[in-house]
Amino acid sequence: MNSLVSPSYRPLYDQIKILITQSLIAGEWKPGDAIPSEMDLASRYKVSQGTVRKAIDELAAENILIRRQGKGTYVASHTTERSSTRFLRINRDDGQIEYPTSQFISVTREKAPEISANLLELRAGAGIYCIKRLLSYQDLPQVYDEIHVPATYFKGLDENMVKSYSGSLYSFFETRFGIAMIRAEEHIKAVSASSDVAKLLNVSEGYPLLQVDRVAFTYGDRPVEWRRGLCHTDQFSYVTEMS
Repeated sequence: MNSLVSPSYRPLYDQIKILITQSLIAGEWKPGDAIPSEMDLASRYKVSQGTVRKAIDELAAENILIRRQGKGTYVASHTTERSSTRFLRINRDDGQIEYPTSQFISVTREKAPEISANLLELRAGAGIYCIKRLLSYQDLPQVYDEIHVPATYFKGLDENMVKSYSGSLYSFFETRFGIAMIRAEEHIKAVSASSDVAKLLNVSEGYPLLQVDRVAFTYGDRPVEWRRGLCHTDQFSYVTEMS
């Protein structure tokens, strides 16, 4: 506790929320772990149980923690089926639930181009790993992804490592490198398929595609992934929920 900076200008529950998040950043509780009870945390931070509950409620609303009735509160993990598809937005128009299969094209170490260096808060030319893959539904390629992650956070990443993992990519990042994706920001626009992408998606050059640029963040609002998805949306739509 003495090593943590307590922002006293914030409401007390918000201070506790920050202290819990700092413990997550430090790795005290890992994805999938149960955190201490509200009573134990109240004793640890010398606040009321109600203050701790409000802090946990906010972290649960942000999908950082998950409450399980009768069992306690757990750190959210992409290894669960519910969380593994949390950022999956391309759904069938007929409403049928279908999860895509991944075909990895390449995993290479490169210098960060300007767009991902800026968004990932890296210096110009910093090392990144570039992952290229196709997402297919019923063996038909639907999405071409190019994904950039900082080399400093994903040391030793290689193609065999990625291809041999059977879960989602975010689950892989979490279990192999300890990087949990907490939230994401996306920008969407219509584009025309280039000749290279058209071949991969089995469409004609110039075909209309949906371009989804995403920055994903881990604890402490640290950006750790930039990706560009080019989506062929015949019989599929980009679906999101607002509240």
